[in-house]
Amino acid sequence: MNFLTSDWIVICDEQFKIIQDGAIVFDEKIIALDTKENILQQYPNENFIYQGEGSVIMPGLINSHVHLEFSANKMTLKYGNFISWLFSVIEKRDELIEKATTELISQKLQNMIDSGTTTIGAISSYSLDMEASLQSKMNVVYFTEVLGSKADMIDTLFSDFKQRLYLAQKNSSEKFFPAIAIHAPYSTHPFLIREVLKIAKEEKLPVSAHFMESGAENEWLNYSTGEFEKFFKDMLNQHKSLQTPSEFLQAFKGIENLSFTHCVEANEEELHQIHDLGASIIHCPNSNRLLNNSVLNLGYLNDIPLTIGTDGLSSNYSLDLFEEMKNGFFIHTNFLPNELAQKLLLAATRNGAKALKLPRKGTLKIGNDSDIIVFSVPKIEDSDNLSTAIILHKSQIQTTYIKGNNAKSI
Repeated sequence: MNFLTSDWIVICDEQFKIIQDGAIVFDEKIIALDTKENILQQYPNENFIYQGEGSVIMPGLINSHVHLEFSANKMTLKYGNFISWLFSVIEKRDELIEKATTELISQKLQNMIDSGTTTIGAISSYSLDMEASLQSKMNVVYFTEVLGSKADMIDTLFSDFKQRLYLAQKNSSEKFFPAIAIHAPYSTHPFLIREVLKIAKEEKLPVSAHFMESGAENEWLNYSTGEFEKFFKDMLNQHKSLQTPSEFLQAFKGIENLSFTHCVEANEEELHQIHDLGASIIHCPNSNRLLNNSVLNLGYLNDIPLTIGTDGLSSNYSLDLFEEMKNGFFIHTNFLPNELAQKLLLAATRNGAKALKLPRKGTLKIGNDSDIIVFSVPKIEDSDNLSTAIILHKSQIQTTYIKGNNAKSI
């Protein structure tokens, strides 16, 4: 049993409730949570451990979208243009995958825990990251991904997908949750999308997909022109997009826990469809910048829940979700600082839990899982500024609890 007090407890509920001079009691689940004064009345004989000046307790972060299989990349791939980057991924794929050993991926997972992330949505193209994911203390929602648009390869691709999904389901546990990913509308044949989503509906699995990540994707899906035109002609002898954006989105009707990643080129009609599907949008600001894609206009999302991810090290320099939030904080200048900071923190906690079908995570609440992080911020006088202080001035993580156990490296 853990008995902690801190200067601040950030609940990360819908109202962004903050408790000043708070206390929390937990084992695997949160048992009690309130002001220090009230909790000490309930537990007068327990020794509560004060976390220090400026201490903050909040839910562990949820990285809703990360690729682990390219974790060996630093500057091997080409940044600055989506198509150039994509060609470099194809060219260097085998080299990077060979370097991304279980040992390397395990280290990246531990680094994420040490920086405050307790849960990830791992998008797996080849299932080469499964062993490290199973060994980690991290909560992993494991998205077995399907991709491929060549008609004569559909049966092979579908069979491979089913085998990998079966393996993920076989290893399902209280910290490893099978899920399904569709790569993208430009890269996945409509038949594969239809058949894979049938499985998702039958098994009630969370689903995620990349959507409208680049201007090249937008031009290809809508007009079969642009930078993708030469790519598909040379690589696949394909001269026309196999589906429109609207047709792609329509295929996801009936999926309960659904998210679309990037969406920086999505227009008003497409965002309306995403809203009607009850889906979340996963924002990856660092990746969008490095590939020179557009900035997601958060003002256009309206009632669509926002979550946040780092994408993979193929298009990022870090898997630290606090670093991702900090960069996002300076990108979106059409929000007041405290308002945006709260929005980003909720995207990395409560909203991520909803998108990944994890109802007992992402919010500090009695009965929820004890996925908790502790750190400190400089002294502040007004709780209204706490969210901004967290984004800009958070110390190193002192402790990362996963199911009540300290998972941080010593």
